[in-house]
Amino acid sequence: MSKKLKTEASDSLFDAVLTLKDREECYRFFEDICTVSELQSLTQRFEVASMLRRRFTYADIAERTGASTATISRVNRSLNYGNDGYDMVLSRLEED
Repeated sequence: MSKKLKTEASDSLFDAVLTLKDREECYRFFEDICTVSELQSLTQRFEVASMLRRRFTYADIAERTGASTATISRVNRSLNYGNDGYDMVLSRLEED
């Protein structure tokens, strides 16, 4: 993680997320900590990542999610050159 992002405050936030026990608790916490727009953006990026992993085209992803090609490209860059966070989580979800 970037030194700019890894702070005591971000550690505290991530520790808080790790205490959440179920989906309902996630909804309650994220609805308090994020604006509706922020939560929709996070959700959209995650959906884009999932679709990119399944080899959907940019056009199909844009049509189904409403994401701009810039957002799709940014998520694709994270999938290809990032810290493998999307892949880690998406792989775990596939196992369930």
